[in-house]
Amino acid sequence: MIARPVLRRHCERGVTLLESLVSILILAVGVLAILWVQVRTLAETQTSARRAQAVRAIEDLGERIKSNPDAFAQLSAYVADWNIGDAPEEDCRAKACTTTQLAARDLWEWKTEVSQRLPLGKATVFLSSDEDANNKRQLGVMVGWRSNERSNDKGYLAPLAQPTPTSAGIPDCPAGLICHVVYVQP
Repeated sequence: MIARPVLRRHCERGVTLLESLVSILILAVGVLAILWVQVRTLAETQTSARRAQAVRAIEDLGERIKSNPDAFAQLSAYVADWNIGDAPEEDCRAKACTTTQLAARDLWEWKTEVSQRLPLGKATVFLSSDEDANNKRQLGVMVGWRSNERSNDKGYLAPLAQPTPTSAGIPDCPAGLICHVVYVQP
């Protein structure tokens, strides 16, 4: 009779340790899942904060255009590609400038601010092709910035990365950037 309890106790040895290891493994998987969700939430929060900065930058350009005395006649002076370019020689804060010089200075300052505020920030301004050739009163502004993701698989960003063209005049968003398009009417 003594042999049976000793044998039974010998077979159960280590079961508690095994149960503890399994529960620690389950807990570790749960904690890793929570951390992954937290990282994804932070990345999406950064993306929305960057989009808000882009919208504020576009509003700033709209205000700069409105402050130009002859903005409607000078809309084509605000058209620019993705490059910032060199600073205009004229400093319109120190001396009086023509409306074209003011447009060039405003555009250069604005594009410089975009590049400083957003990671890999770039911007382009284009004339809207939705209106007839004699009545161009609307500019398209596209601001792009680096995506927060490090992964090469960015399929979930497809709706954000390239705006759906409403007309043939919308420029392409550069590779690796998320872009936001707004039409400005001064």
